[in-house]
Amino acid sequence: MDRIRQACDNPDAEVFFLVGGTQTNTTVINSVIDSFQGVIAVDSGHINTHEAGAVERNGHKVVALPAAEGGKLSAASLGSWLDEFFADSNYEHCVIPGMVYITFPTELGALYTREEISAIYDVCRDNDLVLYVDGARLGYGITADGSEIALPWLSGHCDVFCIGGTKVGAICGEAVVFTHGNAPKHFFSRIKQQGALLAKGRLAGIQFDTLFTDGLYFKIARHANEMAYKMRDIFVAKGYEIAYESKTNQQFVLVPESRLGHLLENIIFDEWGHDGCGNTICRFVTSWATTDADLQALESVL
Repeated sequence: MDRIRQACDNPDAEVFFLVGGTQTNTTVINSVIDSFQGVIAVDSGHINTHEAGAVERNGHKVVALPAAEGGKLSAASLGSWLDEFFADSNYEHCVIPGMVYITFPTELGALYTREEISAIYDVCRDNDLVLYVDGARLGYGITADGSEIALPWLSGHCDVFCIGGTKVGAICGEAVVFTHGNAPKHFFSRIKQQGALLAKGRLAGIQFDTLFTDGLYFKIARHANEMAYKMRDIFVAKGYEIAYESKTNQQFVLVPESRLGHLLENIIFDEWGHDGCGNTICRFVTSWATTDADLQALESVL
């Protein structure tokens, strides 16, 4: 915990370890907002698309707003929606927003700027909303080329965020950071009630202690990003088009239907939809373990 506080340059931060990403999101949301409140996210946001309705299962509606370019939440659209919502004299009959949820980076690998997050945080504070930043892939966002965000800055510009361990090589575990000594009362008990408490809690602690010793967390993430840039160049050199601009370890490639079957037989990746022009949008992800030999094997398949 102390290493994370030091990395955030925030001695007032309260740090908790949970089992996995979905449990982390549901536990934070369920603990911070009231039963009649919902959480605002973009329509492509992780809690709205890839968590099997876990937030709703816990009794909180996800209010999905249209995403801006790259899957970002726009402060302007958020503010407009809130103004319209509270202008309705019957709003207390509705699900009242209590939290705003964003991911850094976004589901499409886009990076928020400092100005963009600051603007969102201003809207949240003006409307008494909690800003929660899902950092399951936080390391990849912080170490991406052109990123403006570092842990100390983020710690001062949101109310709570998480640091993903699983996606940077940990066996399991996410760290939740309440940035202003603002953890809900009895949050540990809430973690346990949500089934998010690891019985052998020392395992998570040891992993994060290791990840935040000598900058290992950032070295791992930076390596994966560098491998992703090389991978992107391989795809481009082979004539593939890039679907979304991403500076993280997730790269989104347009794969013609005629080539899709061959790639599926030889490479593990995700199908991410279609572009309406005969191509499948595919997500290829590098990691702490990706090597140049892996990329050479990919190139030979392509």
